[in-house]
Amino acid sequence: MSADLHRWALPSPVGPLVAELDDAGNLVALGRAKVELPGRARSHPTIELLEAELGRYWAGEPITFTVPVAPKATPFEAKVWAELQRIPWGHSVSYGALAERIGSNARAVGQANGRNPVAIVIPCHRVLGKDGSLVGYAGGLDMKRALLRVERLLLL
Repeated sequence: MSADLHRWALPSPVGPLVAELDDAGNLVALGRAKVELPGRARSHPTIELLEAELGRYWAGEPITFTVPVAPKATPFEAKVWAELQRIPWGHSVSYGALAERIGSNARAVGQANGRNPVAIVIPCHRVLGKDGSLVGYAGGLDMKRALLRVERLLLL
């Protein structure tokens, strides 16, 4: 795969996103673009699927993402991120409840959650404080609010 096929700029309601694929075509990162990226010249099946699924997501359609993901992770991070993917669209969980599910503690889960490189698809935005507060989000609390609004978890 050539270097220009590893990164794509994607428009979104929360601002431009950048998607990165590994050589096998798995999504390894998705987040806000920190720098302006040129549009892509070539397509890729994973990106086409991602764009279609994100389109459904932004339209407010309950969706379970099927795009293949393979972010680099420690075994613990992989365990946390797999559990995040079990949180259904339109639902949330507290850090403590997520920690209980995997036999850990909320602080460790929060740290792993914050290192998730695949925003939206691995839905770390669905994890809230014990009291339902919007605590921490690597993409910024404004993005977390926007994502929760899409899923009708936050109305204001």
